[in-house]
Amino acid sequence: MKNRWSVPAPVVTALLVTTAVLSLSLAGCASTPVPNEQLAVANAAVVRASSTSTSESAPAELSIAVNKLAAARSATASGDQDRARRLAEQVVVDAQVAELHAQAVRSRKAAQESEEAARVLREELSRKKPS
Repeated sequence: MKNRWSVPAPVVTALLVTTAVLSLSLAGCASTPVPNEQLAVANAAVVRASSTSTSESAPAELSIAVNKLAAARSATASGDQDRARRLAEQVVVDAQVAELHAQAVRSRKAAQESEEAARVLREELSRKKPS
């Protein structure tokens, strides 16, 4: 079968298939952009969570966030933008978990110190009462 340009049908078919494959490949690349915004938010969350208090009170939780941020950057470098975006979103949550865990530890310590101060005050008051 000949077309109007006198090109054999198998060549036309091969060109059409190649064009279709390239179009789909480019569409796939265009649909998943590099998650720069999510990575920036994730990085900011880790920086915010990386206080001395959090490093001391919630090192495991903070380490999870830091490791996932590294994995997100690695996924971006390897072209897996969907995975990078998911990891970046998880980093934000993990960093918040680290901050909240550290806050809970500080609150628990403050409560214990208040209880101890109240106990000492009660002892002082009971010693000074006239019998």
